[in-house]
Amino acid sequence: MDNNKVYIAKLGKTVGLAGLLKVYIESDFPEQFSVGNSFVTNKKTTLTIENYNKKNDSVKFKGIDSIDDAKKLVNQLLYSSIEQTREDCNLKEKEFFWFDVMGCEIIEDSRKLGIVKDIHRYPTSDYLEITTNETLVKEGLPNTFLIPYIDLYVQSVEISKKTIYTQDCLAILENS
Repeated sequence: MDNNKVYIAKLGKTVGLAGLLKVYIESDFPEQFSVGNSFVTNKKTTLTIENYNKKNDSVKFKGIDSIDDAKKLVNQLLYSSIEQTREDCNLKEKEFFWFDVMGCEIIEDSRKLGIVKDIHRYPTSDYLEITTNETLVKEGLPNTFLIPYIDLYVQSVEISKKTIYTQDCLAILENS
């Protein structure tokens, strides 16, 4: 998918005979599954929600009216645009979209530690995967390291500057 697409969910097996599908939401914002919202599949099909049942996580799309229609969609992935995601999702204080955090520079005491390459979700917290700054790699430090995304290490995030300010993360890097 292109850089403007955000992965939202995967479609599972059919439910009943009327075109319903099980949906496995991967987003932290299930409110995206509102009637009338549209998604694009990994096969470039646009689907618009006709009905969503959050009790059994089943979804009905406009124009998908039979089990045969629904079977064609099984295992497809649903994507939203970045703009639509921003419009549909309400962030709380200190919450950021992953696509905004990606590419942020990690700064600690005016020293550039690296760039956010990926985000990993673990049971205890999310971790930022950092590609280490070249000068630090030349000093013999690892190419990548992980930072727990918790207040103990992440002091502030300035998405507009693509910068995350940290503390004690150089020690994590040195011990990686």
